[in-house]
Amino acid sequence: MRQADSHGPRCQDTRTLTAAEAKAFYDRFGAKQDTQAFYEDRALDPLIAHADFQHAHSVFEFGSGTGRLAARLLGTILPDDCRYLAVDISETMVALARERLRPWRDRAEVILSQGLIPPQCGAGAYDRFVSTYVLDLMGEEAIQAVLADAHRLLGREGLLGLVSLTHGNSFITKLVSSAWTMLHRLNPKLVGGCRPIEIRHFIPADRWRLRHREIVSAWGISSEVLVASRLGS
Repeated sequence: MRQADSHGPRCQDTRTLTAAEAKAFYDRFGAKQDTQAFYEDRALDPLIAHADFQHAHSVFEFGSGTGRLAARLLGTILPDDCRYLAVDISETMVALARERLRPWRDRAEVILSQGLIPPQCGAGAYDRFVSTYVLDLMGEEAIQAVLADAHRLLGREGLLGLVSLTHGNSFITKLVSSAWTMLHRLNPKLVGGCRPIEIRHFIPADRWRLRHREIVSAWGISSEVLVASRLGS
């Protein structure tokens, strides 16, 4: 597969929510996050299919949400010896995720973060790094910082799995993504801080090898799914 282009528009950066604003929004939003499964789940399917979770032994998730993805992976796909660490900025989301992951509490942990990856997470300690519908809340510099940390956390040839809102590629999906972008420009809080972006432009060829990328659409909402393997020592 052709390596992602590192040039071109990454995301049309308008004002994004601050960490405090994002925390406040998702503390209020809480379990309603799961109502977005009608379009998110269709994008999670190819992520799971291409990220080889069957052979993972340590997973880091940036942005646990309610723990829905983690529960799916732990309950049906990950090996019994796989350890799972997830972080989230929202106290409400952390509480919901901890409760949902209670059946795997001996090997799954969810911790509260300040919007960053905790420094105690060791370099090379994980073989999967996943983040779904989180980077599309963030500005370009913050996205770059998260992906730099992902590269640090992953071991040799570890896999990066990302999903975000993206721009549509058909009449209906282009209409929906354009309307979403306009609402975000008016006030990011109207759309929970999220807006369509293109993750592929944040994946430089000297640090990552693109293994899979596709655009998935459900109910007019488009998502970009990307899996890449870590390069470098």
